[in-house]
Amino acid sequence: MSLLDAVGWFGSALLVFSLMQARVLRFRIINTVACVILTIFNGVLGIWPMVAMNLVLTAINLWFIAKLWRDRRSDTAYAVLQVAGDDTYLQHFLKVEGAEIARTAPKFDGLTDSGERTAYLVLKGHETVGAVVVRDVGDGVARIELDYVTPRFRDFTPGEFVYRQSGLFRGHGFRTIATPPGMVDAYYDRLGFTRSGDHWELVVPSS
Repeated sequence: MSLLDAVGWFGSALLVFSLMQARVLRFRIINTVACVILTIFNGVLGIWPMVAMNLVLTAINLWFIAKLWRDRRSDTAYAVLQVAGDDTYLQHFLKVEGAEIARTAPKFDGLTDSGERTAYLVLKGHETVGAVVVRDVGDGVARIELDYVTPRFRDFTPGEFVYRQSGLFRGHGFRTIATPPGMVDAYYDRLGFTRSGDHWELVVPSS
């Protein structure tokens, strides 16, 4: 097998691999790399229709990547909806995502005593992309019990929009938001949380 053949096979394999990605941003990035490789491969061989197709696909991917990256920190990209712990749709969402939640948050035991908990759904348009559940542990502290994002949006941090809207917590008398103990490689430090012993804390602004 020549080096050129190897490049062609690698590009094709990478293209197939990209289609197996559940995460939106990861799919676009890998697919772009595959299209660039196949553009070069077909260009060397002089197969111009394939060159044109891969160039167009590369441009489309780059446009979507730029849009996804802009939305990553946009306050208008996501909406946060506070719901009751026994909300029917919330219970449905937790059930549908149950297997993935059990894998990523094994200590979360559901909302059997929802009276002590407050739940938030994170939406992008009409799609629910995540859920945050906190427990009132007293003394004005809200302990995060679930901070879940669906696989499609795992490359982003839509849960952070819950913590940005401090009014959601002030209304319940919370002065501090705390993560579970032993949180490793968390993204909370980028949201203004500070390390406190074995967990992270965020002071809720007074206004």
